[in-house]
Amino acid sequence: MDGTLVDSEKLWDVALRELAAEYGGTLSDDARRAMVGTAMATSMRILHDDLGQPERDPLVSAAWIEARILELFRTGLRWRPGALALLRAIRAAGVPTALVTSSGRPLVEVALETLGRDSFDAVVCGDEVTSAKPHPEPYLTAARLLGVPIGRCVAIEDSPSGVASALAAGAAVLAVPAEVPIAPADGVHQLESLTAADLELLAALLGESPA
Repeated sequence: MDGTLVDSEKLWDVALRELAAEYGGTLSDDARRAMVGTAMATSMRILHDDLGQPERDPLVSAAWIEARILELFRTGLRWRPGALALLRAIRAAGVPTALVTSSGRPLVEVALETLGRDSFDAVVCGDEVTSAKPHPEPYLTAARLLGVPIGRCVAIEDSPSGVASALAAGAAVLAVPAEVPIAPADGVHQLESLTAADLELLAALLGESPA
């Protein structure tokens, strides 16, 4: 979701840097990059360590971030280039589609007002799995909910954590880096933008022809 479908990483950046300032510090660029695509608990540990305040309660920090990001999502959520057109084409073709995100359900519910609740047959949130990305559980869960073998799924990701999760699950991967670079890897096709993606490409990643 974040950075792949919607240009929300910049909103997370605002909230995280505001919290760092609230704690009397400044979030480093390296720490911010390390947070991209991770679960909230991991991001809060990175933030606290970066500020030299590891003793802080990650639940308290997470609650602050979630409240602030909800405000930002309601007013500033924008589609990534090519994302809406590709999603519409996929839905028009009748392809089963799942949203697999590290964000929690309350935030996703707000985002779905922009994304469209009928855009996905299944939604897997970061607070609804035992192990978040880069663990394979989120994508395996999505494939199970769709009733589709994971080997016939294409995961579209923007972060190293998300790519690792999809690869470990056994999906084909289309990577479209947003905020951080993604290292080349077997089984990962990279594009600069989803404006260059279409149904033919997704089928090709599975070694198939589009229906």
